[in-house]
Amino acid sequence: MKIPRFRNSLAILAVLGAAGFAIYHFKIARKAVVSHTVEKGDLAMEVMGTGTLEARIKTTISARIQERLVEVLVDQGDSVEAGQLLARLDDAESKQQVAIAEATLATAKQTLERVRADLARSEAVLAQAKLDYGRKTGLVVTKSVAQSDVDKAAESLRIAEADLSRSHATIAEATAQVGVAEKTLLLREELLGFTELHSPYDGLVIRRDRDPGDVLVPGASLMQVISLDELWVSAWVDETSMTALTSDQNARIVFRSDPNRDYPGKVSRLGREMDRETREFLVDVRVTELPPNWAIGQRAEVFIETGHTKDAVLLPPEFLGWRDGHAGVFVNEAGRARWRDLSPGARGRDFLAIAEGLQGGEEVLRLPNPGSTSLREGQRIVKQP
Repeated sequence: MKIPRFRNSLAILAVLGAAGFAIYHFKIARKAVVSHTVEKGDLAMEVMGTGTLEARIKTTISARIQERLVEVLVDQGDSVEAGQLLARLDDAESKQQVAIAEATLATAKQTLERVRADLARSEAVLAQAKLDYGRKTGLVVTKSVAQSDVDKAAESLRIAEADLSRSHATIAEATAQVGVAEKTLLLREELLGFTELHSPYDGLVIRRDRDPGDVLVPGASLMQVISLDELWVSAWVDETSMTALTSDQNARIVFRSDPNRDYPGKVSRLGREMDRETREFLVDVRVTELPPNWAIGQRAEVFIETGHTKDAVLLPPEFLGWRDGHAGVFVNEAGRARWRDLSPGARGRDFLAIAEGLQGGEEVLRLPNPGSTSLREGQRIVKQP
């Protein structure tokens, strides 16, 4: 039978072809790689965090009385000065209330002047009643006046004294009414002042929420103003870095809107509360220079300098890999890729410090476009020019 023998030959040839391909692929064929010669040098150690640009002082401008908005004098993006008028509310009713309070105060003062005149009259009447009573009391001894006249003089004296006491009470009441009227006028003037909204400090309007014609209620946002004296990135940093951080450490900031440039910063303060789920805490890094275009709330990464390591073995982080939960790299040994476990140390801006497993001058490898495939142990390699 020739057909079975032919089929067996084909199967043997297929097996031999597969074996040959495997031998060629794994033993003879070379894999193109990117190489890097490891060097030793100084490393600036950094702690990284991700956060948003925020203003230390941020104020919501709102009304203290309920009234219709008449005029808004600034818009978002405008710079403002301390005390600058930002908006006006309808003040017609408040002005009427001030006019009524002024009239009430004037009336109270006139009443006080009148009762003071009554007091002078009561004092004069009392003085005359005392003279009459004293004179008639002296004459009753010589029988020059009747006892009834003395009694009438005594009664007139008591009436004059009562009138004087009443005048003093009336003056006290009128004085109190003047005080109430003055305080009422101050209140109405203050409420009139609430119809004008002013900037609390030099700053920048970052948001405008209302337009003329809207009715503002106390607490409702008209606009938001920030102070430009101190802007910072509030970054979330892992708790494992806490002991390495202190205030005033230098930092660099990379905004996602401008990823190719570093901006200088300095640690302003450290948070004292940990997120119980992510195990991170906030670090506020003051921004000493801003991009040409920026916005409150934009994302950024901060890299805080925590120290320096001298004469360290430096490895670019893109060459580091993982196998079975262990960090390591492929090194070039006589034209073949060999895996080596490593102990990574501190991380810097562009390099990792390798504590163990790698020496200066050795050549590390990676694929040009790492993806689902990887180098294999013992694989022949060819370096890309």
